[in-house]
Amino acid sequence: MDTEICWHGRGGQGIVTANEILAEATIYAGKYVKAFPEFGPERMGAPIRAFARISDTPIRVHTQVYEPDIVIVVDPTLVGHVDVAKGLKSNGIIIANFPGTSKELRNDIGTTAKCHAVDATRISTEEIGRPMANTSMLGALVKLRPIISYKELEENMISKFEAKLSKSMIDKNISALKRAYEEVQ
Repeated sequence: MDTEICWHGRGGQGIVTANEILAEATIYAGKYVKAFPEFGPERMGAPIRAFARISDTPIRVHTQVYEPDIVIVVDPTLVGHVDVAKGLKSNGIIIANFPGTSKELRNDIGTTAKCHAVDATRISTEEIGRPMANTSMLGALVKLRPIISYKELEENMISKFEAKLSKSMIDKNISALKRAYEEVQ
């Protein structure tokens, strides 16, 4: 089954990194993936998107994702200001870093699509010590659409971060990942 994902966030929020983590974990799980960002000379804080295509068979499409199955919104300030539901397939879902309920999220976006809210900013602030919601959003994603298993994602995150972060910081990111997995509505 092919799955197309569109991430929405702002420069500096780690959506490119989150998309890369997802891609690497997906490859590790034996699937095919194309993952890439869309941004130009934007400054830190400007809205950006990233895309992922995941499949059990080789991927021959090399364009951006125009009709995603899943939309992930990392920055809650984009809700109501950017058309995050644009092109979403009829059976698609939106997963957003949003402090309210899923119903409030759906109303704020102005869509009839299935919406899921998780307060990833609160989770990351409490677990990591700063409002970096990207890894939390990955936890919510694999809970709602198990493209890969939670265990595969966690193992890949640990592997990717071992050379860059302290064990303490890796543990904090894994805690944020797990909490979003458990708390997404």
